[in-house]
Amino acid sequence: MPVSAFAIYALAALAEIAGCFAFWAWLKLDKPIWWLIPGMASLALFAWLLTYIDTAAAGRAYAAYGGIYIAASLGWLWLVEGVRPDRWDATGVTLALAGTVIILAVPR
Repeated sequence: MPVSAFAIYALAALAEIAGCFAFWAWLKLDKPIWWLIPGMASLALFAWLLTYIDTAAAGRAYAAYGGIYIAASLGWLWLVEGVRPDRWDATGVTLALAGTVIILAVPR
């Protein structure tokens, strides 16, 4: 996967997770409703970033993104929520990232 695609996917994952977390925080952690404003902006940024992936089909860009999203989510789990991923998390993310590489790297 080209470095620029990885950077786009990583930024998209951060934007998506932050946006979704804003909703989580509002509904589950009793944060004020205004948390949804930056959350929705973050989700819009996520969608916009994915348009920069160099592929002819949106579905392929989204499918490949899945592995990056899983890895970023586990990073969020550890760094933001303070819960260390276990070996099953590591196994799952390894499989997902292998799928990402296969989807993006094979010749078409």
